[in-house]
Amino acid sequence: MSKFDEKLALYQSAMKDLGISFDAGLFTKVTKGLGPSIYKKDAETVSGSDAKELGTVKNNFLIKKLGLTDGAKLDNAIDAVMEKMGKSNRNKYRAIVYYLLVKELGQESKY
Repeated sequence: MSKFDEKLALYQSAMKDLGISFDAGLFTKVTKGLGPSIYKKDAETVSGSDAKELGTVKNNFLIKKLGLTDGAKLDNAIDAVMEKMGKSNRNKYRAIVYYLLVKELGQESKY
C-alpha cells in the first residue's frame, strides 16, 4: 500500500467516524490536489479556531484554486464545514475540510 493510499484510508475512516457519507472518487481527487501537504504533520490539519488559518483556506483554496469570489458565502461555507466536523474535533484533516467545502459550494465540476 502506498503512502497516499494509507493517508486516503485514514481520512476515509475519519469521515466514517464523523458519520459523513462521501463520494470516494471525488474525495480521492481532492486529496491528490493537496499534493505533499498531506504528508506534513502541521499542514495535514486545519485549526478551526485560528482565524489566520481559516483565512488561508479561503484565499488559497476557495479563491485561488477554485476561482470563487470572496464574500459571505465563503465564510458561511467554512463555518458550516467546521460545525460539521465538530468544534472539539482536534483532527480536522485538510483533505476532509476541502472535500466538504467543495460539496458545500457545489464545486464538484472543478475536479
